[in-house]
Amino acid sequence: MKRTIEAVWRIESVRLIAGIAHLTRDVGLAEDLAQEALVAALEQWPESGVPENPGAWLMATAKHRAIDRLRRAEVHQRKTEELARDAELRSPPGDEELAAAADDPLHERLASVLEVIYLIFNEGYSASAGERPIRPELMEEALRLGRILAELLPREAEVHGLVALMELQASRTRARSSPSGDQVLLLDQDRSRWDWLLVGRGLAALERAYATGGAVGPYTLQAGIAACHARARAAGDTDWERIVAIYDGLAQLMPSPVVELNRAVAVGMAHSPHAALEIVNRLREEPALDSYHLLPSVRGDLLDKLGRFDEARAEFERAALLTANSRQQAALLERAAACAARR
Repeated sequence: MKRTIEAVWRIESVRLIAGIAHLTRDVGLAEDLAQEALVAALEQWPESGVPENPGAWLMATAKHRAIDRLRRAEVHQRKTEELARDAELRSPPGDEELAAAADDPLHERLASVLEVIYLIFNEGYSASAGERPIRPELMEEALRLGRILAELLPREAEVHGLVALMELQASRTRARSSPSGDQVLLLDQDRSRWDWLLVGRGLAALERAYATGGAVGPYTLQAGIAACHARARAAGDTDWERIVAIYDGLAQLMPSPVVELNRAVAVGMAHSPHAALEIVNRLREEPALDSYHLLPSVRGDLLDKLGRFDEARAEFERAALLTANSRQQAALLERAAACAARR
């Protein structure tokens, strides 16, 4: 039973938190109420059984608790105001009170919520397993949650940055698959099939992120990279120099082997495959990328461009072994075969 409840929680938690946040206008409180609903499920479901619609049960439970909290808060507020009036305690807040208000844990909690939303989006954008390379329903759900957060927290730059990133990436959905269902890489896509309404929404969200005046974070920077692609009506018009510069900033802000791998791709386009291959070869020593199929895939592409077809074929075959997505496997093995034919 506990495993069942944990599975339900993994599926429903983000939607639950977003729904309660819409009611309470407080992400931190929404997280607390969602956790309380989970505790209630752990207490009641082993005896009563899992409800027919567990997500709705959790939402209803959390909403009831939210309403109770709000009612208690209203009563407490009224009593506090009465006491303050009687004792004439309405003085301006001092420095210590203002400092305590700067310690609000909202940003820490918000970062976790944004991370979960982006994980959902990424699973939809590039499914980790199964027959379907894209799961639009997950992308749409992540976008819905992101847009709700943007309405609730209009002054949070990274919320708008994440929405911009998801809108711009989602705009390419129709062009990412051929009529036969094969994957079409970004530079080979028919850009007339991009959803230009979503592109416009993404660029507008990026502008809102910068307009807040807040610190530029990783989502906003990644949205800036996606915007470079969106503004290029043809692949050859892409401003790869700017993309490399943004990746340089992203690597400083959020250093990771995956960021460095993506930067290598941009370096290869802006400068040369040789320069990119030097970066990728160093990344082969990174334990975190041992089972990451995109590392041999990128290396295979660079070797292919350099005419080192035997090595490229081996890299594509290795990448195919590392991915659990059957469509990706087929595409990688096709590239391996093409390299073998050019020996």
